[in-house]
Amino acid sequence: MFSKKFLAVSALAVLLVVIAACGGPPPTPQTITVVETVEVKVIETVEVVKEVEGETVTVIETVEVEKIVEVEKIVEVEVDSGNPDEDRVVLDTHIGSEPPTLDPSLATDTTSSFFIDQIFMGLTTFDDEANVVPALATDWEVSEDGLVWTFNMRDDVQWVHRDPSNGEISTVRPVTADDVKFGIMRTLNPDTASDYAYILYIMAGAEEYNTADPASDEFADFEAAVGVEVIDETTISITVKEPAAYFPSIVGQATTYAQPSEIIDLYGDNWTEAGNIVTNGPYTLRDWLHSAEIYIEKNPEWIMADDVQIEVFGGPIIQEASTAMAMYENNELDTMADPGWGPPLPDMDRIKADAQMSEELLIAPRLCTYYYGFVNTKPPFDDPVVRKAFAAAMDRQSLIEFVTKGDQVPAHSFAPPGIYGNVAADFSIGGFMVEASYDDQLAQAQEWIAEAGYPNGEGLDVVLMHNTSEAHAQIAQAVQAMWQEAFPDANIDIENQEWAVYLKTMQPDTDDSEKPNIYRLGWCADYPDANNWLNEVFNSKSSSNYARFNSPEYDALVEEAASVADPETRAELYRQAEQILIQDETAIAPIYYYTYVRLYKPWVSIVINPVGGDPVWQWTLDADAKASARGE
Repeated sequence: MFSKKFLAVSALAVLLVVIAACGGPPPTPQTITVVETVEVKVIETVEVVKEVEGETVTVIETVEVEKIVEVEKIVEVEVDSGNPDEDRVVLDTHIGSEPPTLDPSLATDTTSSFFIDQIFMGLTTFDDEANVVPALATDWEVSEDGLVWTFNMRDDVQWVHRDPSNGEISTVRPVTADDVKFGIMRTLNPDTASDYAYILYIMAGAEEYNTADPASDEFADFEAAVGVEVIDETTISITVKEPAAYFPSIVGQATTYAQPSEIIDLYGDNWTEAGNIVTNGPYTLRDWLHSAEIYIEKNPEWIMADDVQIEVFGGPIIQEASTAMAMYENNELDTMADPGWGPPLPDMDRIKADAQMSEELLIAPRLCTYYYGFVNTKPPFDDPVVRKAFAAAMDRQSLIEFVTKGDQVPAHSFAPPGIYGNVAADFSIGGFMVEASYDDQLAQAQEWIAEAGYPNGEGLDVVLMHNTSEAHAQIAQAVQAMWQEAFPDANIDIENQEWAVYLKTMQPDTDDSEKPNIYRLGWCADYPDANNWLNEVFNSKSSSNYARFNSPEYDALVEEAASVADPETRAELYRQAEQILIQDETAIAPIYYYTYVRLYKPWVSIVINPVGGDPVWQWTLDADAKASARGE
């Protein structure tokens, strides 16, 4: 899995070396005693046949025998426990779940995307006002008919490799337009099985290639017809099916990132492992001990390396927020800012009341929606009336006030405020979920469930599933109690799965028998346009459509909106799509619009990009203040 080479004198010695190399606190310098196998020449007493006075007899003699045997020898080995990061700026954090992948073509979740965005670059990115700005590209232009986008690229971005044997980071070669084309085509290749390939269906020939049979005689023709062309080493053109003003946002997504073909050819599925991977972003992958820890390290060859102050970032993978919180309070962690969750929900009142921690608490708006999805093809949630009843029987305001406590806003639409085309201010859509009086909601929910044939929930056997997380569990338990009060005769169970397993369970092509009735998920903006929400998530073709929602009318609306140039017309099409998704069909139940709820030690200064998330390369850390707080 890893290409690291250690001189293994014993399991204990190896463990100590690994700990010292992985960014954690350095062990105390020491000499350890180990058992070593050595080869020696031995002297044995043996029976020897000799002729004595004319007779052959067997006698016993002590002789030197040319025989090598293995014996165990006790030796003392000095362990080099020096801290390689002693004079470096290290930000210690925790990771809430194992990243399912670091492959730009395969990532679908926030944890994977967070790390991918630290170690790779797209043609474009987003500034702190959510505007699309150049990254790997220097600029771009579009043809008069709006169909051909040409991107001019930097010539000074390098692929780099970190040698795990000595920690040295070296350049491999420049990033070129061929690498961008390779990344796009690899995402679209059906053999890659990219769940997000559909994001590129706006490109000419992309959908046909992605859905073609690789064994067919026409497959090569489908591949050749994809609208991406390398003009020269630093110029690439992409042809789209219809004009799309938001297309520069698309090439800021991981599915379009440049990828190193020779490394992928060499290592196959293991190309993203530490020691194998080559990257081109502000950081490179230092260590990834699966299910244990992950660290990234500054790329000194990056185009803006002089502006990167934090040299090492990462920490242990800890699913229990309470454990991470204890480490934070003990100054072992500099942040409680995992891509998924910050501090534990039960600690929020204590944090807000604490003079010091209240100063360290950050609460800020975030372009994300937390929701429960209904598997629309699985009874009893194949009935929209049942879906409406469960969506209404949630007291969102109480959930926020007494459970999440992060100043979230009750949600009644999928796209949140701040997204172009959102309907968060239009309470004619989903308003039945956020009535001023929850009693009115409850009465409506009970009326609907009786109308569907389940008075008081009688006959309902429902499973709500979430990925493993203390916070998700606490929210699920609160909602379960609300539903149980609304439908007292229903049987409502909660199950959870580890994140990577959970994502596989919820894939649209997983059989309904393996799915829960209701699932938890959140969606955060890849770019601030409702196309990213309504079309790319709940179009029937989308592999993110875990609800298995299927409405030809809805698909027609979001697909038309994707190609319409007039902003007012597009916004109206998105309003009609939300009307179907939320009000008419209630395919999902939005719960709240997210906020960032995080803790940062006073020695950490951060930047949060509303779309791009966390550009760690722009963060800074006062190492002296950190060392003083730790008594170092």
